[in-house]
Amino acid sequence: MSSKGGKSRGLGRGLSALMADVVPSSESADQSSPVTEQTVPIEKLVPNPDQPRRQFDQDDLNDLAASIREKGIIQPLIVRPSGDDTYEIVAGERRWRAAQMAQMHEAPIIVRDLSDTEVLEIAIIENIQRADLNPVEEAAGYRQLMDRFGHTQEKLGEALGKSRSHIANLLRLLTLPDDVQDHLRYGRLSSGHARALITSDDPSGLARKVISKALSVRATEELVRTQSGVETKTKKKIASKAEKDADTKALEGDLSANLGMTVSLSHKPGQEAGKVTISYDSLEQLDTLCRLLSAT
Repeated sequence: MSSKGGKSRGLGRGLSALMADVVPSSESADQSSPVTEQTVPIEKLVPNPDQPRRQFDQDDLNDLAASIREKGIIQPLIVRPSGDDTYEIVAGERRWRAAQMAQMHEAPIIVRDLSDTEVLEIAIIENIQRADLNPVEEAAGYRQLMDRFGHTQEKLGEALGKSRSHIANLLRLLTLPDDVQDHLRYGRLSSGHARALITSDDPSGLARKVISKALSVRATEELVRTQSGVETKTKKKIASKAEKDADTKALEGDLSANLGMTVSLSHKPGQEAGKVTISYDSLEQLDTLCRLLSAT
């Protein structure tokens, strides 16, 4: 997709300003660009080819079409000029599709001058705002905003009306194996089940057991604790056979003191590779660790 206007986004207008494009409001967040609503023929609107959401639930579209047929399009679509007297949809493709199903001839729009980067950002934000997103889709949206645009958990929380812990908990779900994420995506596991499995060394195996036995979240947490206890005893027996040298112990102590968390080093003598394990006792410590690791 070619850039409209060729302008550089730089720091952009900020996430809060972009939110005004997808949240109904009587005022524009960018006061220098007042909101002006107009009505255009529906055939002059074209979808965004880079829309992150590729699938639209047909039953959902049918319900929306019925509502539009009865009440019209209440919230205008956000668009930008696309050439040849047409407009590219930035936010509102569902409404546009449903309006065609309802055989509407015109649609209300608000025209914005947006860069390609801002269009993508708004599309992701609009998808996150949808109530029917499963936890994995919502988490993936947060991850996209953070990775593509450098937004922090705090910034996202403020702009989207979510707590930082809510965002942090969802992002942790993306560390689960793909098969466990699929169970969560299709409702075979709840977010509570998935969060309990994050600390397990075998989340896939435990997920299958949880589903087959229809275990509650509390029972899943107990299953993970039981498994972890058995594995911890086994690891301690193995570790006792290979005592760490004084330098390794000293480095572990220094790192633990600096982080305020328990740090364990696993480094075989005579080899270059090794493993660093950092244990946290609370979500607050996890947040602190994430900030330290992502600091630039």
